[in-house]
Amino acid sequence: MSGKRVPAEVLKAARLRDSQTKRTKVLAVLHDMVARGEPVTFAAVAKTAGVSNWLVYAEGVREHIDAARARQAVHPPKPSAEASVSSAGLKTDLALARQEITALREERDKLKDAVRRQLGQQLDQVGTGELAARIDELSRQNAELTAERDALTRGKAEWEEKLAEAEEDLDAARASLRRMMRRENTNPDVPEAG
Repeated sequence: MSGKRVPAEVLKAARLRDSQTKRTKVLAVLHDMVARGEPVTFAAVAKTAGVSNWLVYAEGVREHIDAARARQAVHPPKPSAEASVSSAGLKTDLALARQEITALREERDKLKDAVRRQLGQQLDQVGTGELAARIDELSRQNAELTAERDALTRGKAEWEEKLAEAEEDLDAARASLRRMMRRENTNPDVPEAG
């Protein structure tokens, strides 16, 4: 009964072998992580084993990861000798960092001075003739604006004078109108003198 297998059977067998290989790899990675004292998480196991996240949650794998996590919850992993940091090591790192900061500050100050010198040279290169021409132009514009302002001030004063005269004329006309109305009301039959 060893007949020729159909492609679907070949594919199914290949998938089964691949699944078994990946599951075996996940369990081996899990065993290594526990032995090294690394914290076990589903994501860390999947990443280290190079498999998809759904596989570490699959039946037959999940139970092993849950058990390892439960053991680590009761007995947390001890940091390895590489992970433990000594006080002397921290002091050395701090001293090196301070030296690097000092060197960077010195470099920054040198760069600032170089930029200042370069800007100073650029300003020196701008000819005094150009600056004098610019000053003359600004002075001319200032004189024009001053003359325009003075003319507007004079015009404003003239209009204020005309407004005052018109208000006086209006007041006089109102007063004359009131007098006429009073006379008309008191002597309605007397003709107005003209």
